Amino acid sequence: MAVTKPEIDTLLDQTEQNPFLLCAVASKRACDINNMVRGQHLRVTAIQEFDDITPVISGEDPVSIAMSEIEDGTLSFVKDEFDNQIKGSNAQVEHNL
Repeated sequence: MAVTKPEIDTLLDQTEQNPFLLCAVASKRACDINNMVRGQHLRVTAIQEFDDITPVISGEDPVSIAMSEIEDGTLSFVKDEFDNQIKGSNAQVEHNL
């Protein structure tokens, strides 16, 4: 599967041309979406035997939803927090060397 819509260049513009950041932000959001859909499914099956609601809600792939949210600006990141987490990770790596 390739990312064709939204275009990868547009997504990279939203994440400072950093493919790692794009993947990290999109995968975190996709996991959150997947967990919300799974929670919805569990709530529906607790009430009734057949889940005819969740497939309607979750018709689109969570990664596609996350990528669309990045493109239109509804999903973003806080640069200072991201930079601090990266610095902390780098310090740990250097310490282990």
